[in-house]
Amino acid sequence: MLVAIIGFIVVGLIVGFVARALLPGRDPMSVPMTILLGIAGAVIGGVVGHAINKDNSGPQWILSVLAAIVLLLVFRSVNGRSRRHVL
Repeated sequence: MLVAIIGFIVVGLIVGFVARALLPGRDPMSVPMTILLGIAGAVIGGVVGHAINKDNSGPQWILSVLAAIVLLLVFRSVNGRSRRHVL
């Protein structure tokens, strides 16, 4: 159980970091937020990748990063809107 949790954290960190590196711009995210972004992207990408191709995990990594990029774009739009309206 502990090994699985550590695995989720490591995969989340890698996927989140790659997504943030591939998407230019400034992100006011902490390391724990990057890990959560990566975990969410990995879960979404893993589910979609498994539904498409059950035999190969390669596309799941790509889909995980793409899902994390989409989540990062959503985070930026929500975070940007909330800061503009604060006086």
